[in-house]
Amino acid sequence: MEAQLEPTKDDLPLMANTSYMLVKHYILDLDVDFKSKVIEGVIVLFFETGSRYRKRSSTGKEGCQSQFDEACKMRASEPCHIPVTNVSACSSKMEYNDFAVCGKGEEDTSDKNGNHSNEEQASGISSSKDCCDVEYHGNKDFLLVLDCCDLSVLKVEEVDVAAVSGIEKFTRSAKLTGNSKELENLRNQIVHELVALPADRWKEQLYYFTCCSQAPGCGELLFTTGTWSLEVRKSGIQTPEDFPHAIRIWYKTKPEGRSVTWTTDQSGRPCVYTLGSPINNRALFPCQEPPVALSTWQASVRTAAGFVVLMSGENSAEPVQLQEGILSWYYYVTMPMPASTFTIAVGCWQEVKQQSFTAAMQSNIEFSLPSSQANFRWHEEICGHVEYPCRFQNPAARLQAVIPYRVFAPWCLMECCEECLLQLIPRCLSAAYTTLGTHPFSRLDVLIVPSNFSSLGMASPHIIFLSQSVLLGGSHLCGTRLCHEIAHAWFGLAIGAHDWTEEWISEGFATFLEDTFWARAQQQLSHDEVKGQQELKALLRWRRLRDEVQNSEEELQVLRPKKESTGELSESGASVVKHGLKAEKIFMQVHYLKGYFLLRSLARAIGEASYLASLRKFVHKFHGQLVLSQ
Repeated sequence: MEAQLEPTKDDLPLMANTSYMLVKHYILDLDVDFKSKVIEGVIVLFFETGSRYRKRSSTGKEGCQSQFDEACKMRASEPCHIPVTNVSACSSKMEYNDFAVCGKGEEDTSDKNGNHSNEEQASGISSSKDCCDVEYHGNKDFLLVLDCCDLSVLKVEEVDVAAVSGIEKFTRSAKLTGNSKELENLRNQIVHELVALPADRWKEQLYYFTCCSQAPGCGELLFTTGTWSLEVRKSGIQTPEDFPHAIRIWYKTKPEGRSVTWTTDQSGRPCVYTLGSPINNRALFPCQEPPVALSTWQASVRTAAGFVVLMSGENSAEPVQLQEGILSWYYYVTMPMPASTFTIAVGCWQEVKQQSFTAAMQSNIEFSLPSSQANFRWHEEICGHVEYPCRFQNPAARLQAVIPYRVFAPWCLMECCEECLLQLIPRCLSAAYTTLGTHPFSRLDVLIVPSNFSSLGMASPHIIFLSQSVLLGGSHLCGTRLCHEIAHAWFGLAIGAHDWTEEWISEGFATFLEDTFWARAQQQLSHDEVKGQQELKALLRWRRLRDEVQNSEEELQVLRPKKESTGELSESGASVVKHGLKAEKIFMQVHYLKGYFLLRSLARAIGEASYLASLRKFVHKFHGQLVLSQ
């Protein structure tokens, strides 16, 4: 039976119908305007036909359609679309050799430019009914559903990827002419071949993704915006297989959008950043938010000179001046990740430069191989994830105890970061490597975020946000929080929860591992001092957990609130995050603490050394994948 959502409740709806269409790559081309507090631009999405539809179509299109007919419940109201005029995209050319980047951390500074209309789309229908699943009668158009909230969508169109020069290599036939149906099939075939390129051709793949994103449109698509979703259809297209696999969306955020916060930093300068909202990134760009939608991305972001753009990206971007007073920043990611992990921060951040002490410490650590890493034979095993340029298969990466890192902060906090944070990062990174092995990500930025940040820290691919509060707590508070966020590179990012209600998989492991990392980072402490420190922390955590259990709703204390149905999806792939919008839940630590005590008891039962060895093997087996508690 299909799940039905009730938006008035505290569950967060994940609307995207990922079982039918699965996004594989995003290209964002954005302008940040601090005067209007709006991020505006274009996003291009590249899709593959979803797993559920592929299974059905293997039995024949007729049988597949009959199954669609049987399960389908189309919404009564028809999508509406107000055409937008005077919308233009002006992109500079990007050459293939601009992608002078590689898995060893070389930088890429390519960019593209664009400016778009400020006209706003005033469409939208209520999503209060049948908002979890939209299915299809045989005589109805297929409906692509994306997660979307607090966005003004201006225009949606199909992208003519067949018009890209040199794209013939991705077709079984070099002939690019024919009737309309043949061209539609050809475009989808090109996208399929492009997303399926092997990992060692990732630079070529990014280049052609960029070229395709700049290709002309070949027809506007009908769309409707609802409370939680953007629904797109093409007239006469009834199956996901025939639906355009590359679409372009013009949109802009709203100042009140809940995915980013517009504020000022501690020096009084304007800034905007993703603050880890309960609704994730759906108010930053239309996307597929279910964890199963693992995707890569590229992003070009333009802003006024004087601002620095930091983002979850594999390259350490350098700005390119497009015109006087305007800079463009380009980032990319080749490891497929959920869209919820995309992070951006734009502000007048200052880089805290490494001093000679820190640089010397990094060089000493980087080339020493701890004895605990001597038996890493399982590195040679074939990875279990989808293909991408994986660091676990890179001999140089496997020996890198300290990955390249940078620290950014408002001007007024630079001295404090220099005294405390810079000295801790290489020690914490090396301790994490000693414990779990290969760093999943090639580099790390650490940003001290504005004072309105409601947590002590937040980890995303290639970037960590830290609260200014950790700087004032001395090296112990700063070090333990840094260790916690670094642990998320393995548990929470490289290994993600298949069902977001099992957040203990991320937070429980990070809380447990922060103690191990920090003990190894404090090289001057004796074994007894480390144990005393950890026992004291365990006691404080126990008291915090006891207080929460006594003073919170029982249903919010359960590690697996969906019980036996954990991980189950609806027919379309849509689902809900139980209690995902519950206000009190943001301030609770029960999932951190229950998870920590569970793992602590396992470590005590079999011995800490044996347990940590099992975690290393677990990381090497399951990195790049989604897991359940089982």
